[in-house]
Amino acid sequence: MLTVHNLGLQYGKRVLFDEVNLKFTRGNCYGVIGANGAGKSTFLKILSGEIAANRGGVDIEPGNRMAVLKQNHFEYEEEQVLDTVIMGHREMYDIMVRKNAIYMDPDATEADGLLAAELENKFGEMGGWNAESDAAELLSNLGIHESLHYRQMKDLSGGEKVKVLLAQSLFSNPDILLLDEPTNDLDAETVTWLADFLADFKNMVIVVSHDRYFLDMVCTHVVDIDFKRIKIFTGNYTFWYESSLLMAQQMANKNKKIEQKRKEMQEFIQRFSANASKSKQATSRKKALEKLNLEDIQPSSRKYPYINFKMEREPGDQILKVENLSLQGTDGTPLFANVSFTMNKGEKIALLGRNATALTAFFDVMAGKAQADSGTIEFGKTINVGYLPNENDEYFTGKGDLDLINWLRQYSEDPDEQFIRGFLGRMLFSGEEVLKKASVLSGGEKVRCMLSKIMLTHPNFILMDEPTNHLDLESITALNNAMTDFKGNMIFTSHDHKLTETVANRIIEITPNGIIDSLMNFDDYLRSDAIHAQRDELYASVTA
Repeated sequence: MLTVHNLGLQYGKRVLFDEVNLKFTRGNCYGVIGANGAGKSTFLKILSGEIAANRGGVDIEPGNRMAVLKQNHFEYEEEQVLDTVIMGHREMYDIMVRKNAIYMDPDATEADGLLAAELENKFGEMGGWNAESDAAELLSNLGIHESLHYRQMKDLSGGEKVKVLLAQSLFSNPDILLLDEPTNDLDAETVTWLADFLADFKNMVIVVSHDRYFLDMVCTHVVDIDFKRIKIFTGNYTFWYESSLLMAQQMANKNKKIEQKRKEMQEFIQRFSANASKSKQATSRKKALEKLNLEDIQPSSRKYPYINFKMEREPGDQILKVENLSLQGTDGTPLFANVSFTMNKGEKIALLGRNATALTAFFDVMAGKAQADSGTIEFGKTINVGYLPNENDEYFTGKGDLDLINWLRQYSEDPDEQFIRGFLGRMLFSGEEVLKKASVLSGGEKVRCMLSKIMLTHPNFILMDEPTNHLDLESITALNNAMTDFKGNMIFTSHDHKLTETVANRIIEITPNGIIDSLMNFDDYLRSDAIHAQRDELYASVTA
């Protein structure tokens, strides 16, 4: 058990949270949510002891071990990959180093030999004799090939380092596992494996994530940082979100009798419990929901941006035709090749690929920002394209001292200040915030500005390269709904599983030697043996 008592944290006059009293228990997975800047990662750092609170404290049951997913991807550059994973059980690793040093010492004494034997026994009792094979299995499950297990960490890519550090945090079967954004830079298959792993994990997990699919898969409880308080609610993210909205609607409707409101909430809980079978945590969550006190459910203070893509004109029958599109990287390696497809009216294509650089290059070519080595792109004459790039600095740097009003005015047919202010207000830039300089915006604020730019141009075709990057859960939810409701055509790529599953009606996976084109939904695509075989064949032809 982990207990938080009378916890408070503030920086100067800014209070993040105060008088926090919580109990976390074994066998549950707690998803920590809150608006950007609410203090989610900070709360995890307090739990791990990395930083101290101003008031109160954290008590961990004696004998419990804690593991934390490290965010410093360069901490172990000179270490071997397998050793880095085994360091997740620090005591075991230190014993391994000590006994190996004795074995390697040609001047070791008889006393040293006795010490080595004692250390060997401790090592074995901890499961150390299986440490290397257990670490290797974890790495392989996370997609790190055996050929990399004995390499140094500095030889790995950024995404590979994330997977190794994740394996490190999982390695020692800790009593308490703290994970801050564990799905960042993970592909969909690895996210699914991690969700399955955590759903079967018998100990305690506390996780911060913006991935709604992941939170729904693993969480038995939601830890909500709101109103400068932290509270624990039963259920996964979707249950918290929908019940919070329902409670807010009921509070707004003052004419409804209390008994009628209670009946609505009970019917909602029963309906959600019946659907809980979609999750590995279904049994425990259903039991928890059945015991739920309705008074525990509260509306959220969160604000959701208003995102709505309205087309200026209906597209004609000719949408897009791509023929034999190919591009090599600066080092001569193929980013994509022989890409050919025709897009039909109403299609929303999710673009997949192992190489994020290749996907971004493809979007830049489609948007006219870059030139392909060969091939053609032909949009229909009625098509008006809106583009949300992965990197958007060029839209905000070199703009002088433009404030948000004048920045957005560049893209609006209506230059009236009240109109611009109103538009920015719906995108959560209120009051004096509209006078902020465009050059000093945060990553999430820039994305909301870029979405505003797209909305003001009323496109009937939208290109989006990782649109959820830097966004909080509220903005991601609003964007997901807007993309689903959009009546035009769309090509997008996203690490957000739920967004891809609910928006896409066609999947195209780009490889260096052609594409896989499918009308399956995203979940079926990931599970398809035929797709796996086709992908392996395409990549094998590249490496042959």
